[in-house]
Amino acid sequence: MAKKKVVVGMSGGVDSSVAAYLLKEQGYEVTGVTMRLWQEDAEREASGQECCSLGAVEDARRVCAKLDIPFYVMNFADDFKRSVVDYFVEEYIKGRTPNPCIACNRYVKWESLLRRAMEIGADCIATGHYARIVKRDNGRFAVAASKTARKDQTYALYSLTQEQLSRTRMPVGEYTKDEIRALAEKIGLTVAAKPDSQEICFIPDHDHGAFIERIAGEKAPGSGNFVTADGEILGRHKGITHYTIGQRKGLNLAMGYPVFVSQIRPDTNEVVIGGPNDVFAKEFIAQNVQYMGVPGIEPGSRFPVKIRYGHKGAAAALYPQGEGLVRFVFDEPQRAITPGQAAVFYDGECVAGGGVICSCNFAGDVI
Repeated sequence: MAKKKVVVGMSGGVDSSVAAYLLKEQGYEVTGVTMRLWQEDAEREASGQECCSLGAVEDARRVCAKLDIPFYVMNFADDFKRSVVDYFVEEYIKGRTPNPCIACNRYVKWESLLRRAMEIGADCIATGHYARIVKRDNGRFAVAASKTARKDQTYALYSLTQEQLSRTRMPVGEYTKDEIRALAEKIGLTVAAKPDSQEICFIPDHDHGAFIERIAGEKAPGSGNFVTADGEILGRHKGITHYTIGQRKGLNLAMGYPVFVSQIRPDTNEVVIGGPNDVFAKEFIAQNVQYMGVPGIEPGSRFPVKIRYGHKGAAAALYPQGEGLVRFVFDEPQRAITPGQAAVFYDGECVAGGGVICSCNFAGDVI
């Protein structure tokens, strides 16, 4: 029987490198591919700060040479600009806080890479994500929690389709991070101790507001007013793209007590300021909801729900509203439910589905 062919997306880091090794050990015919995603600034690219930098490409190339597998660099810069960077900028201008990694996973690391992999004769693709892909008793594929909860990455993978999941391998999900590093060292990979990337890959200096202003130009919102919920002007802000729900630092408001961003109003270019209790809510609406581990839900179905990557999850009842909209009602108020972020709900250790938060009323009224 011919070996199955797999294309491994390689970032130059330890996780994807070990993923390639594990798949080769499992009998796959492995090809390593590094995706060139962001080429706006050649000087920054050469610095090696980005996951698709020249340094990362060379790290991946050395790993593939060590493993004796083919290596290619594929250019997905146009797809990345359109589906990730433009989306990121447009969402911030609308007063939302997007998660670019989720968009990149769905439309670039899977849709674009999988299409290219199929064109060169591969059967499937693989990544170094800390998650597992399982086929459930109901016949559906789902992303399941990895062996190590500390590195679980299921939240950012909720939007993958059944077809994409059926053609994906995630071997790293069966190991802890320490085990992966130890394995990399054992087989002599130079990236064994390489630190993880912690920033948005195309904004290594963390200043997303300045990045948006540079990319959007005249379309970027300018300064406006900090206001209370009832419209009292408290001061001036430097542009709504610099703020997110729940933010406390960087407001430069001398109120004499802690204040937070409780709402962003793009139509009036206002940032609403409130106290600690004003950033808690029980209800929100999510749009573009997709189902993964379940085919659908009945009104009132209950699931644990995560509203951002670092959120531990909380119990909620879900009410489909039609046209991809779902109303989420938490048992207890949650802090900083943020439009633009993903709401992902779980059935046991598997992702049941998820969508994008589009509205939330922090005053506690029904929405």
